[in-house]
Amino acid sequence: MISSRPPPPRKRTLSLRSRAVRGLIYQVLALALIALGVWFLAYNTLENMRSRGIQSGFDFLLQPAGFDIGESLIPYESIRPYWQAFLVGMVNTLRVAVIGIVLTTLLGTLLGVGRFSSNALIRGLCYAYVELFRNVPILLQLLVWYLLMTEWLPDADAASSLMGLVFLSKGGLAYPVPVWELAHGLALLGAVAGGVGAWAWSRAARTHFERTGRTRAVLLPGLGLMLAGAVLGWAAGGAPTQWNLPSQAEAAVVDGTSLTPEFLSVLFGLVFYTAAFVAEVVRAGIASVPRGQTEAASSLGLSRGHTMRLVVLPQALRVIIPPMTNQYLNLTKNSSLAVAIGYPDVVSISNTAINQTGRAVECIALIMLVYLSTSLSTSAIMNWYNRRAAIKER
Repeated sequence: MISSRPPPPRKRTLSLRSRAVRGLIYQVLALALIALGVWFLAYNTLENMRSRGIQSGFDFLLQPAGFDIGESLIPYESIRPYWQAFLVGMVNTLRVAVIGIVLTTLLGTLLGVGRFSSNALIRGLCYAYVELFRNVPILLQLLVWYLLMTEWLPDADAASSLMGLVFLSKGGLAYPVPVWELAHGLALLGAVAGGVGAWAWSRAARTHFERTGRTRAVLLPGLGLMLAGAVLGWAAGGAPTQWNLPSQAEAAVVDGTSLTPEFLSVLFGLVFYTAAFVAEVVRAGIASVPRGQTEAASSLGLSRGHTMRLVVLPQALRVIIPPMTNQYLNLTKNSSLAVAIGYPDVVSISNTAINQTGRAVECIALIMLVYLSTSLSTSAIMNWYNRRAAIKER
């Protein structure tokens, strides 16, 4: 009986007859052509700018900006350099994008699930919302929201008040904030620790359900853990109770903190517009789950809510996540339209810098870098989550 022998190793020869060698040569040539094209464009641009006496370079970032920014989360003055002005614009862009993504996910998911409601009124309202908001251009929606904020709301000297704590007017939304102390930092750390505990509890509840078929409450215990952690941190720091409360002055609302009409207009416009597309993504994902899964869950005695949360949505995520990533990217990039209503995002800051310095190429390159970085970061996070949510075959 002849024993089987492994086939002899194939010898790799550097020959043009080899498909691998030809493919490598084609790739090297393609990269060389791309590099040559980029070099030619950059060289030609710099030569044209030099011949016209246009300065170039990023050295202007170290010069004083010389202009104020109406809204900033970090300390800024007009004497600060341009790079800090760009940093303020980037933070403002991320502020709108992050909050918008969270609110869009919640609203879009509710609308998408509502399309499958047994109540005809709820189904009709969700359908009407989607058809209305996704068929109106986003720029027009931003302008409408800004018009509502600046024309229909009461004047700043006669703001609408809720229990004397929250004020809404043409000057924005003013609300109280605690006077920051060490205890508030400890409360934030406690809330984060409670969030970790809530995540561990949800994993344990899922394991218990897979082992016994019995469900455990997840939402309320998770919120309780986060609240308990925050309270314990606040108490450990001395339990301060001092608040900075807004109040109505003669000409405007003073003290407290506020959200400007520009920020609210951009946020509402982006959220209400993108949520319509997210609702369709969620609806398509739910519809992709075979009906037999719902019938099987009903035969086990699960309610409609448990069926949707424990059976349908986990299977629909593999269809929902990829197009949902596109909607997150669209929301982040659409935030550049905030310049139309005066919100000081990175595009608005760049326009001002271009007018003062004439460094158009450099400022546009910085805008591209900001949006490229945020888009790639969002894609990386969503791809990681997509791998975790994917159905793994055994």
